[in-house]
Amino acid sequence: MVRSGRGRLALMAVSTVAGLVLLFSYRTSLGGVVPGTAQAAAAEPGIVPAPGSSDSASAAPGVPVGDATVNGTVASTRWGPVQVQVKIAGGKLADVRVLRRPDGNRRDDEINSFALPRLRQEALTAQSAHIDAVSGATVTSDGYIASLQSALDTAHFG
Repeated sequence: MVRSGRGRLALMAVSTVAGLVLLFSYRTSLGGVVPGTAQAAAAEPGIVPAPGSSDSASAAPGVPVGDATVNGTVASTRWGPVQVQVKIAGGKLADVRVLRRPDGNRRDDEINSFALPRLRQEALTAQSAHIDAVSGATVTSDGYIASLQSALDTAHFG
């Protein structure tokens, strides 16, 4: 009977060590930046010069920008950075593109696949950053809205 008790003890010890190794080796979100990905560097916030333009395309403070493409600032969130780019055309918010998003694991990708298209559609419909967060993606939504608002502020839109 003593041998079976030692066997159980050894099995419990090995199981505990294996569980701890698995727990500490689990990869969580790495702040949205995976080394070697296209998202490793943020796009410079501000107005994006038109292709072939030698002008820096910076607007004077308080002067609305006409048709323009503007990068928002990088919003640092608990799950990683979020940055958007807006396109203003004909005095309207014509497009919103995500430049950076949390992408450290499959769960981030799952959340982004349903949240980011909804946020984009809401922004285009509202023509502003006054949109609702997506349930289940509150942190990413908050970062998206913050970056969107900074881009719209830079463009003096709305």
